[in-house]
Amino acid sequence: MKNFFTTKNLVKTAMVAAVYGALTFFIAPISYGAIQFRLTEILVLLAFVDFGYVPGLVLGCVIANLFSPLGIADVVFGSVATLIAVIMVGKTKNLLLSTIWPSLVNGLIIALELYFISKLPFLLSFAEVAIGEFVVVTCIGYPVFKNLLKNESLIKFLKFD
Repeated sequence: MKNFFTTKNLVKTAMVAAVYGALTFFIAPISYGAIQFRLTEILVLLAFVDFGYVPGLVLGCVIANLFSPLGIADVVFGSVATLIAVIMVGKTKNLLLSTIWPSLVNGLIIALELYFISKLPFLLSFAEVAIGEFVVVTCIGYPVFKNLLKNESLIKFLKFD
C-alpha cells in the first residue's frame, strides 16, 4: 500500500484542493445553481490517474461550496456527490466510461438538493446539472486527459508515491 502521508503527496492534495476551490469561486457565476458549468470538474479525472487525488478533490469541492448560494447544504450534498463521483471515476478502468459518473451522480444528488431546498423541478434540475457535467467532464475533460495519458513522464509525475 502506498504511503499517502509523504510531503509530495500532501502537497499534491493541497494543490488540487486549492486550485479546485479557488477557480470554482473565481468563475462563480457559472459554477453554482441548476445550470452550471463548473470547469474545475475536469479535475475529477485526476482520480482516474491515481486514487490518491480523491481527498484533494473532495476538499476542493468543500472549499468551493462554502461560497455557494445554497450555503451549508451545498457543502454537504455537493461534497458527498463529488466523493461518490470521484470514487467511481477512480474505480472505472475505461477513461470514457469514467467521465459519465460525475454527470449521473451530481445530476441526481444536486437535483435532489435543488428540489428540496429551492423547490426546483427534479427532472429539469437533473437534466441541467447532468448536461453541464457532461459538457465539462466528457466533452472537454475526456479529450484533454486522453492526450495527457499518452505522456508517460507526465503520468509518472502525477502518480502518488
